[in-house]
Amino acid sequence: MSANLLDIRALRGGYSEVDIIQGIDLSVAPGQIVTIAGTNGAGKSTLVKALLGLLPRVQGEIVLDGRSITRLGAEDRFDAGLAYVPQVANVFASLTVRENLQVVRGVPHLKRRMDEVLADFPALVERLAQPASNLSGGERQQLAFARALMPSPRIMVLDEPTAALAPSLVGKVFDMVQKLPAAGVAVLMVEQRARQALQISLQGYILDQGRCVLAGPAHELLGDERMAQLYLGSH
Repeated sequence: MSANLLDIRALRGGYSEVDIIQGIDLSVAPGQIVTIAGTNGAGKSTLVKALLGLLPRVQGEIVLDGRSITRLGAEDRFDAGLAYVPQVANVFASLTVRENLQVVRGVPHLKRRMDEVLADFPALVERLAQPASNLSGGERQQLAFARALMPSPRIMVLDEPTAALAPSLVGKVFDMVQKLPAAGVAVLMVEQRARQALQISLQGYILDQGRCVLAGPAHELLGDERMAQLYLGSH
């Protein structure tokens, strides 16, 4: 039995008969932060959709915490321990901060769990009665993380968590990511600021045209300057 929390094996698929991801193997151990990097069109977002059960056609296997979730629908995957923070539309803007946390399904002892989660996001406590539309970009991202943590997931999937944020907020988002393993939550992150993401990661995977072209310890990927210049850009 694998010691990994998540195993993706020979995963391929797409939106039509053409495979966009072409036989990807990937794993995340408990407590790890893992970054997926690559140029635009490399297949990163498609891989995330396949993992979440949102891709129309998929082959291969996805195993979470020793259980195959390959045939499960998206909601059942979330119940199995996946959490997801999308790049955009990651909170309900018309609801208050409190309501955003309350509407998460499948949370036992809701009030107690809200208190536990909010202990790590003190800025939200002062905003509980305010609509999420009133939040700053950084506060909204805090709320998105808090919502994802409400069901006590095993692993959080982040899709470009620093996208559209002011440069001054980027470091704060990566600080939030770094705290997740201490809360018992592993992280699989797709991030446009790949160099910064790899600096806080244990493992990294670089995709190109739907294939994994490089994988290994994050510090080794950063240390390969030729590959870094080719795939990681200047961020």
